[in-house]
Amino acid sequence: MYRTLGRTGVKVSPLALGGANFGRPASPQDSMAIINRALDAGINLIDTSNSYNEGGSERIIGQVFRENGRRHEVLIATKGHYPTGPGPNDGGNSRLHIMRACEESLRRLQMNHIDLYQLHRPSPEIPIEETLSALTALVRQGKVCYVGCSTFPAWQIMEAIMMSELKGYVRFVSEQPPYNLLDRRIENERVPLCQKYGLALLPWGPMGMGVLAGRYTDAQKYPADSRAALIGGIYAERVTARGIEVGRHFAQIAQAAGLSPAQLSLLWIKDQPGITAPLVGVRTMAQLEEVLPVMEMVLSEELRQACDELVPPGTAVVNFHNTAPWMKMKISEQ
Repeated sequence: MYRTLGRTGVKVSPLALGGANFGRPASPQDSMAIINRALDAGINLIDTSNSYNEGGSERIIGQVFRENGRRHEVLIATKGHYPTGPGPNDGGNSRLHIMRACEESLRRLQMNHIDLYQLHRPSPEIPIEETLSALTALVRQGKVCYVGCSTFPAWQIMEAIMMSELKGYVRFVSEQPPYNLLDRRIENERVPLCQKYGLALLPWGPMGMGVLAGRYTDAQKYPADSRAALIGGIYAERVTARGIEVGRHFAQIAQAAGLSPAQLSLLWIKDQPGITAPLVGVRTMAQLEEVLPVMEMVLSEELRQACDELVPPGTAVVNFHNTAPWMKMKISEQ
C-alpha cells in the first residue's frame, strides 16, 4: 500500500492528511481526533503550512503529537512563503525569511525537525540560488530532512533541480500542485517532469473544493459553512456553473460504481500516473471515515475512461491555479 516519496526511499501512505481546516472550521478538539484516527488507519503523512489559520494548524499538530507520543510514526510536512507579518521581509523565499519562518514553524510544532519543508509558492524575483542555499543550511543544521515546492511551474522546478546539481544544494523531492478532475493541466508538463526526475507529487484540492463531492448545486448560492461563502475570493472563483455540471455527471458515475463522489474523486487522483499521495483536507470525522477505504481501492479502467470523457487529459473546466500568478491560461465558461 505504501509508496515511495520521490527519490528518498521514505515510504508514505497513498492518502495524506491536509491540515488547512485544523482550527478553522474544525475545532482544535475535532482536529486532534481526526489526526489520531488518521494515524490509526495507516496515514503517515500530515501536511500543513505556517499560513493555515495564522499558524493555528501547526500549533494543533504540535499539541496532538506532544500528547500522543506518536511523532516517530509520521512525516510532518509544512510550508513557508506567505507573509507572516507586515514588514517587507515577512514573506517570500529570501534566505532571511525562510530561516525565520522555519524557526517559527518549529516552535509552533514543538518539534526539533520538520520532515518535509516546502516553498508554498515561487518567488520569481529572488534568485533560486539564494532560496536553495537557505534550504540547504536548514538540512545541514538538522532542522529539516527533505525539501519540496508547491504550485511551481515546470520550468522553475527544472531550474531548481539544475542548480542543485551544479552547486551541490539540496534537491527538491516533491511538488504539491493543484490537481483534480476539474483541472488536469499538470498532466501536460509537471507530471512528466516529476516522473522523469523522481519528484513525488502530493496534489492539493483533489475533490475540487467539494464541487466533485456534490457540495455545491448553484454557482450563485453557496452553503453557509463553505469556503466560497465564508471567505469568497479565490474560493468563490472555483465554483462555476460548468464545474457544477461536470460534478453532477461525476456523481452519477460514482453512484453507478457503488462509490460516493468523494471516494471516486480521491480514487481517481490517487491512481493517476505519477501521483504519490493526494492531500485530504477533511473538516469532520465523518468525512475522514468516508474516504479512508480509498487507500485499499484500485481504479478500474472503465472508471478511468468514464472520467476522461468528462474532462479529457491535460485540460481544465475550472481554474484551480488561480493562486498562481504565473498561470496565464484562461478558462472559458462556454
